[in-house]
Amino acid sequence: MGSGVGGLGLGFGTRRFATQNTAFLAPLEIMTTLFAIIALGFFLGMRHATDPDHVVAVTTIVSRERTMLHAALIGALWGLGHTLTILAVGSAIILFKLTIPPRLGLSMELCVGLMLILLGVLNLTGVFRRAIEWVTIRRIGSGAHSHFLLGRWMVHTHDEEGEPVFLDSVSMLGWTPRWWRELGLFHVLRPLVVGIVHGLAGSAAVALLVLTAISRPSWAIGYLLIFGLGTVAGMMLITAAIALPFAYSMRHFARLNRGLVTASGLLSVAFGFFLCYQTGFVGGLFTAHPSWIPR
Repeated sequence: MGSGVGGLGLGFGTRRFATQNTAFLAPLEIMTTLFAIIALGFFLGMRHATDPDHVVAVTTIVSRERTMLHAALIGALWGLGHTLTILAVGSAIILFKLTIPPRLGLSMELCVGLMLILLGVLNLTGVFRRAIEWVTIRRIGSGAHSHFLLGRWMVHTHDEEGEPVFLDSVSMLGWTPRWWRELGLFHVLRPLVVGIVHGLAGSAAVALLVLTAISRPSWAIGYLLIFGLGTVAGMMLITAAIALPFAYSMRHFARLNRGLVTASGLLSVAFGFFLCYQTGFVGGLFTAHPSWIPR
């Protein structure tokens, strides 16, 4: 009888210890899994920033930047646009179990190729920049003109002491940060739009990858956000590094700098045509039987 009571007491104590141990391990496992998701998402996002089409696009954009800080800001804006699209489209795919048809997926990739061609042409000709300057000068009125300052042509007037007063078309709408005024509207919107287009082409692949690894929709969307932040960080580092030879040559070797800018524009056009060919003919967008594998 005594041994039976002792056995029951031991069994009860063992079960209570096991229950407490399980209750302790459950939050620990959740935290471990959450940390793994955050770390994986962030570093894969940084890796995603190094894709060839991304690097070619931002190289074309920052080729005329004079400072690494401005280049890093442009990389952050590109990453922000990319993250917005990844988060919006990826969340819709995860929550509503959407399926991207092959022709639509190929069309989004074709947009990337066309955009690279456009970036290269704009970089080589400077047409859009001149149009922005013309509109800005017309809005400011007499006395406004442009000079090559801070690494780009900037529209400004002069105060009574002859010092330049920068009147960017954005700053005329109200208070804007200094970095915004120095970059200008075109140089703020361009990387943002380019990032959005790149995000459209890559959102399906990222969302499908998440669905295969993470079953909880809330965690999957959180992963997309962390992935986007990693892309922002990675692109800031890449653009700063890419801008270094352009900024140095701009100060010391003007002819070499013009050659680098021209080379970046030609590379963007050539790679854009390559992507269009791959998408349209190899992928079958321009044929009756398109074949698309998200990547």
